[in-house]
Amino acid sequence: MLSAYPACFAKEENGYSVVFPDLNHLSTCGNTLDEAFAMAVDCLAGYLYWLQKDGESAPEASLPDNINLLEFAEMSEVPVDNVFVNIVTVDVAEYAKTHFEKSVKKTLTIPAWLNTAALEQNINFSQVLQEALKARLHLG
Repeated sequence: MLSAYPACFAKEENGYSVVFPDLNHLSTCGNTLDEAFAMAVDCLAGYLYWLQKDGESAPEASLPDNINLLEFAEMSEVPVDNVFVNIVTVDVAEYAKTHFEKSVKKTLTIPAWLNTAALEQNINFSQVLQEALKARLHLG
């Protein structure tokens, strides 16, 4: 399912800043306009993905015409001619499969006796490593 939110883009001295007014002024930036758009998609996908993971619902998207560009220009300290609104869209589920949920192969070494003992107990090495890393990193 496609999610769409208006984002304010501001041309600044060193690139572009991007702010999503409907999402607690979630922001990102890019050195070029293309990079700013790509970062906006990534930022939006990440925010909506974690809202879903936390069981929270996303706020309603505003209409682009309801965004106050003058206020955004003043906040960004750029001329109003340097700002514009664009709708940023992303399929969060598809984006997450590629960027957030993709598994990464790791090669590691353990003592042979530990490997034998774990195999005898039908231990899932990947699951144990994930659980240990989450515990060590206090991620739940």
